[in-house]
Amino acid sequence: MARPSTTSTAARVAPAARRNALPGRLSPGMACDTAFRIIARRHLAAVLAQHDGTCRGDPDALHQIRIALTHLRTAIRFFSPMIDDALRPTIWTELKWLNSQLGMVRDLDVAIERVVAESGDELAVIAELQHWDEKRTESHRELARALQSPRYRRLVEQTSAWIESGPWSTRRSKEAIRLRRCTLADHAAQRLAEWETTLLKKARKLRKLDVEKRHKLRLLNKRMTYSIESLQDLFADESLTKQKAILKKLRQAQRSLGQLNDDARGQALAASLDGAGQEAGARFLNRKREKKLLRKASAAYRKLDKAKPFRSSDLAPRSEPEA
Repeated sequence: MARPSTTSTAARVAPAARRNALPGRLSPGMACDTAFRIIARRHLAAVLAQHDGTCRGDPDALHQIRIALTHLRTAIRFFSPMIDDALRPTIWTELKWLNSQLGMVRDLDVAIERVVAESGDELAVIAELQHWDEKRTESHRELARALQSPRYRRLVEQTSAWIESGPWSTRRSKEAIRLRRCTLADHAAQRLAEWETTLLKKARKLRKLDVEKRHKLRLLNKRMTYSIESLQDLFADESLTKQKAILKKLRQAQRSLGQLNDDARGQALAASLDGAGQEAGARFLNRKREKKLLRKASAAYRKLDKAKPFRSSDLAPRSEPEA
């Protein structure tokens, strides 16, 4: 079967983009429907840009496509309920499917890097890595098939068309029109304040959370971090250095929670490897490391809780809605 290229897939997206010329940057007074299209286009294009490299087995391309996909899924959450139409559940299900295909290989890449970094050239470790490599090869083969499948191509086409002209964009109720016309600054201030409140409430109990609840906290942190990153055009004003500093704290917490999640995933993956032995899972059990990472995340959240940058309405300078 002929392998579809990123170029051929991107070509299917281009016509919709040409029909609706949009500004190159976000602005505070921009209507939310325009802002959503700009942000979603950027992240879908970033997914497509890493398609070929991921198919070839490039770990960095895989990492980047996962980031782009998470950004896109976060944008969909960020602009709900404006875009919560009849097609959204289908789009969401397909994006979730793609994320699951990417996730297994990425988890194995991270686990292998950890084993190599901590163990060097020991013969026992080299033998152990053979099990990891075999699992990685098998998982990548399945991923490549998924990325070259009709399902993936339909996902790209449907998502692109939905971003540009899904039912959400033509609903005529007063509420639907209000949501589309709401300025980006107003929506972002309200949304980030809501998410910040939820995040900090859960973060205060961080040390008492089990692995599953800690993972959910990490996802909340990532959702807020990625939303702010997508809104970076709004943070060019020098008066918003406070918000930029808070983004730094969110990223610090994200790194610590991410490493804890990698450890948990490494243990689970090691348990699934035939012949790897108990040593494989034990490599990801380190109570001292766990306490250190929890301490770092907790410190970042305390500073965030003290600053509360998104509890106010000064996310960005206000201006009249743009035509």
